[in-house]
Amino acid sequence: MNDLDQTPTEFRSGFVSIIGRPNVGKSTLLNAILGQKIAITSPKPQTTRNRILGIHHLPDGQILFLDTPGIHKSRGRLNKFMVDQALAACSGVDLVLLLVEAGRTPGEGEEFILELLRQGGVPVVLAINKVDLVHQLELLPLIETYAGKFPFREIVPVSARRGEGIDDLVGTLRRLLPPGPRHYPEDMVTDLPERFIVAEMIREQVLRLTREEIPYGAAVTIETFSEKPERGLVVIQAVIHVERETHKRIVVGKGGSVVRSIGQAARADIERLLGCRVFLELFIRVDRDWTESARLLREFGYD
Repeated sequence: MNDLDQTPTEFRSGFVSIIGRPNVGKSTLLNAILGQKIAITSPKPQTTRNRILGIHHLPDGQILFLDTPGIHKSRGRLNKFMVDQALAACSGVDLVLLLVEAGRTPGEGEEFILELLRQGGVPVVLAINKVDLVHQLELLPLIETYAGKFPFREIVPVSARRGEGIDDLVGTLRRLLPPGPRHYPEDMVTDLPERFIVAEMIREQVLRLTREEIPYGAAVTIETFSEKPERGLVVIQAVIHVERETHKRIVVGKGGSVVRSIGQAARADIERLLGCRVFLELFIRVDRDWTESARLLREFGYD
C-alpha cells in the first residue's frame, strides 16, 4: 500500500474541563499530561483558585484542558469565587473529565457533582485517580458503582503521580472530541501570562512551608517583573498578602527562616520556567480579611 492509499487521520480538538472535589489531583494530572508544570500543587485542599488553560498537542489533535478549583460547599467570598469558576467551566465545553479518588467510595460531595453534570448535559469521562494506592481488586467494584450512577462515556483508571494510564486517558479524550482545527500554535502550553504563573509558584511554596491556618488567607501579587537580557537575569519583587499579623509572623519565621525558604524554593521553580537566573525579593503585607473584601479580591485577580 502506498501513501496515497492511506486514509488520513481526522484532526480533532476541543475543550475538556477537569473537575472534582478538592485535593483529588486535578492539577497533578494536568501537569502529568502536559509534561511540564503550569498548575501548582500541594497536599492542602483548594490549592487551585482560578481556571487554568493547559494545551496538549497531539499529531492528530489538540486538547484544551481547563483545570478548575475543587467543587465544595462555598463559605465566604473567596470560596464562592472558586466554586463559581469550577461550575462555569462545566458549560460551553466539549467534554467534562470528572476526577475521583480510587480509595474513596462516592459520598455526598460526589453525588452533588454528579447531579450538576446531569443538569449540564455535557458528555463526561470518569478518571479514577490514585490507583497506585489501592489493590487492583478494589477497583472493579468502584468502577461498577460509578457506572451505575451516571452514563459516563468512558471510565479510565490512572495514577497522575506515577503517570500511569495517562496515554490511555488522553487517547480516550481525543477520540471523543469533535473534528476541529488547531486553536493554538504547537509551542504554546497555556495562555496564562508568566507573571500569573510566577505568582502561583510563590503561593505554592507558602502552602507547602506554612501551617494549616495560612493557606486560605494567603495571596501573591507581582509588584515588578524586570527582564535584564544583557545579564541573563529577571528581577522579580512579589508581595505575599496575609489576613493577620500572626500569619505574617508565621510566614516570616524565626529570623526570616520561613520566608527565606519560600523564596529559595520558588526561585528554583521560576528559573526552570523562565530558563534564566532570577533575583526574587519577597515582601509580606497584612491586608486584614482580604478574602471577604470585594475590592481586594478583584485587585488580587479573584473576580
